Amino acid sequence: MSVIECKNVSIRYKKGDLQSIGLKDFVIKKLTNTYKVEEFWADKDISFAVEKGDMLGIVGTNGAGKSTLLKAITGIMIPTKGSVHTEGKIAALLELSSGFDNALTVKENTYLRGALLGYTKEFMDSHYGEIIAFAELEAFEDYTFKQLSSGMKSRLAFSIACLVHPDILILDEVLSVGDEAFKAKSAARIKEILAGGVTGILISHSIKQIREICNKCMWLDHGEQIAFGQVDPICDAYSAFLFSSGEEKRLPKNEKELMEISALYRAAMQLGLNERLYPERFSYPIKKKETEAARTQRLLHITRQMTKEEIDALLQEAAQNAPAKEQPKA
Repeated sequence: MSVIECKNVSIRYKKGDLQSIGLKDFVIKKLTNTYKVEEFWADKDISFAVEKGDMLGIVGTNGAGKSTLLKAITGIMIPTKGSVHTEGKIAALLELSSGFDNALTVKENTYLRGALLGYTKEFMDSHYGEIIAFAELEAFEDYTFKQLSSGMKSRLAFSIACLVHPDILILDEVLSVGDEAFKAKSAARIKEILAGGVTGILISHSIKQIREICNKCMWLDHGEQIAFGQVDPICDAYSAFLFSSGEEKRLPKNEKELMEISALYRAAMQLGLNERLYPERFSYPIKKKETEAARTQRLLHITRQMTKEEIDALLQEAAQNAPAKEQPKA
């Protein structure tokens, strides 16, 4: 049985109704015949299932419906249509900065946040030192929360949240907190939790994180489910979409198109590697200074002009150069 299963989940927001504008404006608009309710579907017909031990990565641009979907899975929201089924205890790391009091000290806030998450005082007493050490805030225990930087606040919230031992772990951009060293430590902690057989969902704008941590992936765009399945092909196609523009920027309509775009992206990346290693192969001048976005967009444009034989040759070269990779769980 699936640990998380969504069937045709659709979530609608209403703008301008009584609940959102209040009684006074509602009456005025009714009397002046200007009352109008607008509907916005944040998610439309989302269906997928993940098994025990799976880690699902969800990618998509801002406004794709990712966070709204997580709220439905955690029970914060009820889908307008469709159903969500989960098995076991859920721990959701969604808004790390909530649940703190700016006037209280770091130590007091640690106990407050722990209480809000359902931990007993005895539990917090035994884990307090571990929390502060992981957050690297030993020298700031007696500072008020408002005196901390935003990075420090996020580190404390993440440290407390990682005490959980759930069946399902929901992560919304929480691995982006702190500096690079803390991000690496956070990712290692999440992997440790997942190694215990926890099922998870991760939302991240870091494709690198999705590739490293997840064994399944889903792509959302403006509430539509574009793809669900293997991590690398979806991440490749999504990356190609992000770095394309104009007529070249298109969403795959089916799995065949997804795989074609994925292959195009991998060929473009190999082309870029060849430019750096073997500039003498190319008749055009190799640009020395280029942003990553501009370079990727240029490489994709060049690759789109190639013949199938030329793309296949690049893909074969990429396969030969690819490092050995642990096979993801089916």
